[in-house]
Amino acid sequence: MAEPGPETPTARPPGTPDADPGAAEARVQPEGGPPQEAAPTAADGAAAGATQRALVAAEDRWRRAAADLDNLRKRYAREVARERENERELVTSAFLPVLDTIDRALEHAAADPGSIVEGIRTLREQALAVVRGLGYGREDEPGVPFDPARHEVVGVVDADGAGTPPGSVASVVRPGYGAPGRQLRPAAVTVAQRAGS
Repeated sequence: MAEPGPETPTARPPGTPDADPGAAEARVQPEGGPPQEAAPTAADGAAAGATQRALVAAEDRWRRAAADLDNLRKRYAREVARERENERELVTSAFLPVLDTIDRALEHAAADPGSIVEGIRTLREQALAVVRGLGYGREDEPGVPFDPARHEVVGVVDADGAGTPPGSVASVVRPGYGAPGRQLRPAAVTVAQRAGS
């Protein structure tokens, strides 16, 4: 007699019903196959509608935020342009007295040539006052310690011959203009140095 062992499938003639009704279902949808979709319900339709409304609302908020950002950029560009125009007006109006002095000096030049020299001196003082008024002082003092942030070396001279200590500004070739931390132009200077250094 044969020992009971694992069940082995046996071939059944076509049309023979299975003893196990679940077996026929397993043949129709094998394990691991694609799941069958359930019929949509009213709750599913309501959820889909709510999701669609939320999506439309999110897209609307996104479009509004993008439009707000674009408007903000345009407004900022207008404000920057307006500020630049205001600054140009301030600087130009500060130089108008300088132009007036030039006109007066030229008017008197034919009658008194010496007035040109006096006019140029006055112009220089007015121009320096305008630059100082804008916050940039003139840097043209010799004898101060050399500072690479404020000075540009254009030459080196012997400290003994210059009469200034080594490492200091011996002479200013071209004045500099600036404020602490904001240098418009460094002063072109010669620096005193000991012979042989």
